Amino acid sequence: MRIGSVSNSLLMLIAGGTASLMLTAAPACAAPCAQTDLVEFEKMTWVEVKCEIAAGKTTALIYTGGVEERGPQNANGGHNLIAHATVEAIARKLGNAIFLPVLPYTPNDAEPIPGTIGITNELLAAMLERLTEQAFLNGFHRVILMGDHAGGQPEVYEGVAKKLNARYGALRVFYCDQVYRPANDAFDHYLAQHGYPPGLHGYLFDTSEMMYLDKDNTWVRRDLVSSAVGDPVVDGKVQIGPQSPYNGIQGDARRSTVELGKRAVDMKVDYAVRQIRSFPPTE
Repeated sequence: MRIGSVSNSLLMLIAGGTASLMLTAAPACAAPCAQTDLVEFEKMTWVEVKCEIAAGKTTALIYTGGVEERGPQNANGGHNLIAHATVEAIARKLGNAIFLPVLPYTPNDAEPIPGTIGITNELLAAMLERLTEQAFLNGFHRVILMGDHAGGQPEVYEGVAKKLNARYGALRVFYCDQVYRPANDAFDHYLAQHGYPPGLHGYLFDTSEMMYLDKDNTWVRRDLVSSAVGDPVVDGKVQIGPQSPYNGIQGDARRSTVELGKRAVDMKVDYAVRQIRSFPPTE
């Protein structure tokens, strides 16, 4: 029998309740339980994962990032920096979750400005489906899908959750949309209320987030922030004219600060935790 067939059969048993304890049985039971404050799957040992799941951390968080040009002042992998910090904070605040490695690619297309590497919606759907099923096989009871980049949201994430919920009744998949658009909109509203210029990409919002998270000064070229202005944004639309700098910035990042970045990240975490806690528990 092929490995895939074994995995599918096991998943169906778990979903039906007949193998709910199978993944925490021998030989894992021979290892002593190891206490840890880690919530990052890839930094944990299998013993620590097993013990934390047994102690109640049965929710797996799958967060996607992205790689794209973000203006001369920001590194291309900013989505991944933000995603990792955000999902770790969400896991810690929830108290019953472990986050899987951040998926670094999301739907996008390379542009004349180098810096963007994207995948298709179909590839993202296949990856999310596979990672979710692998999480179930590791012993998690539910999976939360989230993303830091617009590509694929909400259609791909919602589609995967709906498909897998129909397949595995007792194991649940949820799409947390509040961490992206609603939280972003709320922060943009805060900026407008306090007289900051609007933007859409590489502007004050994401530049401030990256400044706040850039602890070793490798993600933001801080000497360039004071000149980080691109095409203006009016009524939510970028205005590209003959004098366009075409530098990857839509808006104005010059007033970016660490304090604004912390507010933005905290807002995302609060929105996400509130929504995830509202999801029904698994049976």
